[in-house]
Amino acid sequence: MKQVLTISLLAISCAAAAQVAVTGSPVIEVQVPQSMGYTSVYVVKDAADATISYTASRPGAQWERWDSRGAAFAEPVTGVTHDGNTSMVQGTAGDTGYRITEADGVTVHYLWVTDYARHRYMVSALGIADGSDCGRAVLSVQGSADAITAYSINGRPQVIDRDIHISYYTLAYDAGADAYAQVTHSESIASVGATVGVPAPLCDTRFTMSPDRFSREWYPTVGDVDTPSYTAVAVEAHTSAEQVYESADNEQKTEGESDALGGSAPCEITFRAAVTDAAIYRRWEVSVTPDFADAELQYDQLEFTHTFTDAGTRYVRFTADNASGSCPYEGDVYTINIGESRLLCPNAFSPGASEGVNDEWRVSYRSIVSFECQIFNRWGKRLATLTHPSQGWDGKVGGKVVPSGVYFYAIKARGADGKDYKLSGDINVIGSSQSAASGPALNRAR
Repeated sequence: MKQVLTISLLAISCAAAAQVAVTGSPVIEVQVPQSMGYTSVYVVKDAADATISYTASRPGAQWERWDSRGAAFAEPVTGVTHDGNTSMVQGTAGDTGYRITEADGVTVHYLWVTDYARHRYMVSALGIADGSDCGRAVLSVQGSADAITAYSINGRPQVIDRDIHISYYTLAYDAGADAYAQVTHSESIASVGATVGVPAPLCDTRFTMSPDRFSREWYPTVGDVDTPSYTAVAVEAHTSAEQVYESADNEQKTEGESDALGGSAPCEITFRAAVTDAAIYRRWEVSVTPDFADAELQYDQLEFTHTFTDAGTRYVRFTADNASGSCPYEGDVYTINIGESRLLCPNAFSPGASEGVNDEWRVSYRSIVSFECQIFNRWGKRLATLTHPSQGWDGKVGGKVVPSGVYFYAIKARGADGKDYKLSGDINVIGSSQSAASGPALNRAR
């Protein structure tokens, strides 16, 4: 069955659009950039069987052909036949540009015809070639699928994409599962030579090459070819860091702190890594220098939790490599800034006077890594012990608010910067609902 392609071509002049038709051989139209001087390339299955006809606005169109040098070197076409306004060329020369000038000498049309018979996809086997590395897998090709090139009216080459498919398995990070999962990857190749490179897979796989778009259409019996099994060497990882932030409102914070790692010590952060199949060696490193010249801590597991208790800056990164050590991977560097310590103590509060307003005595702090606070009445009886700076005293003893008056605190604490705190002072309880008479009774209980 004959396949006919009819295309309306763009004329250089403003004359009415003419028509070109290709008959006698199956044809596929391929779009090319307008800068070529024409908008389409016609790839015919066999140019020897093809006939190109052109219908002009009047009889007498003249035909010329050009090669890779461009239309400036066009030569007259012999054997053109005319039938009224229609002229045609039978058994066309493949891989050729045509310039058709109508009888008015003004209206000019350009087209390019490629003979697929000269470029048939003839790949018979696919193998693994030398030269594969961490970034690319190199495949050896037995057979041919050379570049198909069209030339513009100015002689500029344009490679026609043959759309040869190379498919294989690889891995892609799945955020929902926080792991790498196997996926199918396909590369479209314009043409192939003795070897062809594709992005290196992240898992063991086989590569499959499928015929080009023209062979798939015209020679459906041409089958795929596969490589032997390929062992993955490329390494990739996805890392994350999750910090546990304290919710204490008496901890001093700086602007933007919740968007960065670190802050006030002690600071607990969990680091996780998901890796691809070839990542045999895995390691987290913690360093005081950004170049990791002297890592102070190393963890060989994929996940670890560390509590940062020292003021200053620490750097954390994940590294991995394959069994041969040929594809080292270095992840993003996480920067953890721990601020210097601070500890301030209020001297008054009003428990029971107005619920939710200044009804608890608490220190204001930052980067305090050890803490003990004792609270006494004026007779030296210990009323409360606090073991973390986020804790507070509600002004109660035995479930009842103490009377108004002066009480005392004694604090021993240590900061992330090594600073020792030994603080003592008075606490004024203001506006207590307890009467002064209840004071002696409490004091007698010491």
